[in-house]
Amino acid sequence: MVKLTIDLIARGTSGYTKKKRDESMSQYLRRLTHLYLEDRNIDEVSDELSMCKNLSVLYLYDNQLNRIPMLHQNQNINMLYLQNNDICKIENLTPLSRLSKLYLGGNCITVLEGLDKLDNLQELHLENQRLPPGEKLLFDPRTIRSLSRSLQVINVSGNNLNSISDLECLIMIQQFHATDNQLMDMKELANIFGQWHRLWRLDLMGNPLCHKAKYRDRVIVMASHLEILDGKEISETSRQFLRNWHASKEVQKKKREEIYRKGNVGDFLDGNKELPPVKDPRNPKVPGYMMPGLPRKQFDELLARTTTNMSEKPEPDRTTPVKARSGILRSKNAEDFADFKNSTTIASAPVRRRPVNMTFELTGNLDSTHHIKPDHLLGH
Repeated sequence: MVKLTIDLIARGTSGYTKKKRDESMSQYLRRLTHLYLEDRNIDEVSDELSMCKNLSVLYLYDNQLNRIPMLHQNQNINMLYLQNNDICKIENLTPLSRLSKLYLGGNCITVLEGLDKLDNLQELHLENQRLPPGEKLLFDPRTIRSLSRSLQVINVSGNNLNSISDLECLIMIQQFHATDNQLMDMKELANIFGQWHRLWRLDLMGNPLCHKAKYRDRVIVMASHLEILDGKEISETSRQFLRNWHASKEVQKKKREEIYRKGNVGDFLDGNKELPPVKDPRNPKVPGYMMPGLPRKQFDELLARTTTNMSEKPEPDRTTPVKARSGILRSKNAEDFADFKNSTTIASAPVRRRPVNMTFELTGNLDSTHHIKPDHLLGH
């Protein structure tokens, strides 16, 4: 275990802020603006840090701190990096009125609290807290209301969240990161995104709602100013297409609601007197009619009307003659055959004849001026 000392502070500066020869240690520490004390196994911060009056950026991540150090003498800090420690509670930050970026990811914090005096906080990172099994990160309402006036970026990824309704009042949010949680309610997101008019970047990968149909399209429609969703840019063409698609669906929805309200279901069928036949997916062999959302009484009336129309349809003519292989038109009914015998003769297909070889013998005197008589031809 390591305690933060003046010597460690002096070695935690960059090469651009080396101590001058004629400069005292007190003057040198007062001149520091950045301290790089990450990954030093520090578990305790001493009062020597209070000597750094002009400190604006403090890197204390990847250490062994179990609480946020007292920084009431460092009121100029505007960036504080405390991720990957063992901090269990947010405290001792009230004096940091200029703090704009706070990194607390990878700790053991169970409640977001103690930030209600930080009026200039713009970024808050609380991802991947080491929570007890079955628990989720909680939000103090007073802190959330205070942050609603300034917070622009918040990261609550990996905190077992199943709802973000507590964050709805963060109307200044521009970037929201909530990957690897348990979010699944699209309606809740629609209500929240309706309040976050400045949101341009959103990360929700690793949540159950990402597996829902048309997840990306629906989110783009919900968040009208979104530019990046789950790390992928949204083109203006696709955004406009989805807006038109959503507007068309809303028009159809309002039309259906108006028809149902007036009870004029005939308009819904657009002049079609029959219900569209739809097979039951559970038993496709059984025919039936389905119209989701139609009141039972109106459905029965339409079904009765459809049944009547179907019964009035003429039966198809099953006595139409068919052509047989021999070329003669035949009927499937026996009584039709007699009619065909008395009807006009129908030419059959030409008969294929077998060739016959014949030899001829001529008898008697041949006279070129006479024709050969038939009895002179002897066939063999």
